[in-house]
Amino acid sequence: MRIGISCYPTYGGSGVVATELGKALARRGHEVHFISYALPMRLEGFHERIFYHEVPIVQYPLFEYPPYDLNLASKIVDAVRFAHLDLLHVHYAIPHATSAYLARQILAEEGLYIPIITTLHGTDITLVGQDPSFEPVVRFSINQSDAVTAVSEYLRRQTEEHFRVRVPIVVIPNFVDTERFRPLNKTHFKQALCPNGEKVLVHVSNFRPLKRVSDTVHVLYRLLDRGLPATLLLVGDGPERTQVEQLCRELRVDGHVRFLGKQEPIEEILAIADLFLMPSASETFGLAALEAMACGVPVVSTNAGGLPELIRDGESGFLCEVGDVETMAERAYRILTDPELAETLKHNARRRAVSHYAIEHVVPRYEALYEAVRARQPAS
Repeated sequence: MRIGISCYPTYGGSGVVATELGKALARRGHEVHFISYALPMRLEGFHERIFYHEVPIVQYPLFEYPPYDLNLASKIVDAVRFAHLDLLHVHYAIPHATSAYLARQILAEEGLYIPIITTLHGTDITLVGQDPSFEPVVRFSINQSDAVTAVSEYLRRQTEEHFRVRVPIVVIPNFVDTERFRPLNKTHFKQALCPNGEKVLVHVSNFRPLKRVSDTVHVLYRLLDRGLPATLLLVGDGPERTQVEQLCRELRVDGHVRFLGKQEPIEEILAIADLFLMPSASETFGLAALEAMACGVPVVSTNAGGLPELIRDGESGFLCEVGDVETMAERAYRILTDPELAETLKHNARRRAVSHYAIEHVVPRYEALYEAVRARQPAS
């Protein structure tokens, strides 16, 4: 199949999943065409069956804000016409599903029909989509899709609760490459960062308010206060970074925190982690936690959204209430001071990632959906 994929290319779960899906599909013999305003973050190197179509952002004096959704629709039309795409798989309802629908209407004038599969990832439903100014467009775009998937049961329920959805929503979870993300011996790297044998805590996010990155600093503060030597590695960047840096100074833990910025390959950092922290207020799946689990890293997270579907409390990590940094610190302390417990959690985390979320288990479900959608489409 020739598959068009439209996604955000930035540092975040939806773009990572879309890119890794495209790469996996290409390895399985499909021709994949990414359509976005920038090269997706994980689309590194040359791939024989992967193509990239850049959406131009054109500045006109008339527009205070360039109409990206219209630029995207035009580029989709161009890709379908000249790359002869069989279907579009768009990630996020807006603007991608909206632009795909507009492109399909334009192509219909030429007698072409392009099926649209929309994958819902989170904030397009739980945040942006529930804004009254966007809700009608989100609902319309979902209902005009030929198939809709959600990355968790939680997100499926949220979508059905808040929107009048006519299209059945299929749950296909996020996935991980368990060969790339696996336990690695990086002792030399860990010794360089933590020469005194400090325990390593890792957090990865885009530093948006709902990620509650400050909570990781409060957890670290409590661990240090209990006499446990520890270092916190913060991976990513975003609007909350300055606030978090200031908190580190106020709590006088800045010497124990390293801001690493946006990093690839993230598995090199996870390889030295003793614990992964995810204190999010909202998380429809938790891809960063899954990647940590695949590397054999126990997770302490909140019980928000879809995280309880991923993390088994007391088995592969621990779940806590949002904002309860005292309990998060206590759970973290238990893991970091009990080698037997830590080893059990590491083993269970890796086993769950491999058995439920390995890429080879999940990608065929998308392929089956593609085939089912194509089978019921009218001939163009």
